[in-house]
Amino acid sequence: MNDPMDQRQRFEQQAANKAAGDEEAHVLDEDFLRALEYGMPPAGGLGIGIDRLAMLFLGVDSLRDVILFPQLRPER
Repeated sequence: MNDPMDQRQRFEQQAANKAAGDEEAHVLDEDFLRALEYGMPPAGGLGIGIDRLAMLFLGVDSLRDVILFPQLRPER
């Protein structure tokens, strides 16, 4: 849903559902709509980055084992 007008209508319907008592309905997200209006790239797709590929190739179970930032690694 990269059409800001269509997405706004859907958010407004969700907000109305939330006001009617639907606990799973979302609130209107103005920041997301503004990003769509400015030309946000598609917000979907396959999210495989270099860190995920490294996990796959190294056979580790935790992303922390392959991340390069030392402040995110557990202290030993």
